[in-house]
Amino acid sequence: MRRCIKIENRKRNQTLSIRLTQSEKSAIISKAKKSKLILTEYILKSSLQTEIKVVDLQPLLVELKRIGNNLNQITRKINSGAFYSYNFSEMIAMQRKIYDAIIKLSEEK
Repeated sequence: MRRCIKIENRKRNQTLSIRLTQSEKSAIISKAKKSKLILTEYILKSSLQTEIKVVDLQPLLVELKRIGNNLNQITRKINSGAFYSYNFSEMIAMQRKIYDAIIKLSEEK
């Protein structure tokens, strides 16, 4: 017959359940062993000491879309002969750098 013993002074009395694949679970257990920490301590240290940056790219993406639309309108006017071509290569290169930076930031999430 099992007896439940209620521990009144237990500091950690909350649980958190997560779902993992077998390989994720094995990797976490392995890292905990390598760090010589019990699993709970390893997970707490890993999650509480790791800063996660949250970047809201939506306003930047809206502005980038507006700039792209403006470039398209200018290109159409140049192609229709409304005015003569201006060298937009520097502007296009900067637009590409902005786009690439946004893509890089969104992949880091």
